[in-house]
Amino acid sequence: MVNSKYHFLYKLVIIEEKSLKAWGKIMNSKSNEVNIILISDSVGDTAFNLMGAACAQFPNGQFNYRRYPFITDLKKLDKVLDEVKDYPNKIIAFTLVHEEQVLAVIKWSRENGAKYVDLLSDVIADVHNITGMEPSGQVGAVHNLTKKYFDRISAMEFAVMYDDGKDPKGFLEADVVLLGVSRTSKTPLSLFLANKNLKVANLPLVPQTHIPEEIYQIDSRKIIGLTNDPQVLNTIRRERMISYGLNPDTAYSNINSINHELDAADRLYKKLNCYVINVAHRSIEETAALIMEHLGIHDFQK
Repeated sequence: MVNSKYHFLYKLVIIEEKSLKAWGKIMNSKSNEVNIILISDSVGDTAFNLMGAACAQFPNGQFNYRRYPFITDLKKLDKVLDEVKDYPNKIIAFTLVHEEQVLAVIKWSRENGAKYVDLLSDVIADVHNITGMEPSGQVGAVHNLTKKYFDRISAMEFAVMYDDGKDPKGFLEADVVLLGVSRTSKTPLSLFLANKNLKVANLPLVPQTHIPEEIYQIDSRKIIGLTNDPQVLNTIRRERMISYGLNPDTAYSNINSINHELDAADRLYKKLNCYVINVAHRSIEETAALIMEHLGIHDFQK
């Protein structure tokens, strides 16, 4: 039999406002501007990421994110709710673990006609119902300073140390080695994957440049070859030169030179028999997901 407290909370939060109907109703109104109020008892990244993913379904919307982190007691919560009371077209999204705060937000939202989304309670209640385990009620539990946290910091330092092939020995120590011509997202991918506790080294492929012997000594499964569409790469490189106040029409952005670079990279990838990803029109997150799937790593395993 489920604990009556969690059963009550579980029933209370199953309402229509938690679904995308809240967005739909607002986006169908005269204004496409929505104020997203993010309330968290920790840093608020979970709420921001989830709401950002949902709001991305409305490309014509204008979303104003207002974050209120470390709201750990009712006094702080009351202050936030009073501050946001007059915001029009608002959705209150919250990640709060203490029942009194959850109920306070729900009660206030109902009394003031505000849409709200409880991002944690349903999941906590479901896990409790399935396992019988009691939730710890610990604020910011996902950010605990565990061994994995320090491993992540170490991976970030590794990615910086071995960015752009600074030291070839990094290729031998890395979990993943990224290869690619200029502007194929090697560095941002390295840092993103490092945040997943992976040690990543990368090597820029420059025409007529010697490939370090270490590249041929590592397991080809760990090597990821990044490529891009010539026209996309041409546009990116031209824009980069313009942003520096330089002439955009150089060998760096020349379409023939780009084709030559990509062909050379493709020959190397075939020689190494490595996994190849075309990053054109892909976000860093999408490319990283393909890499982790290739490596058999499940991001949800914390």
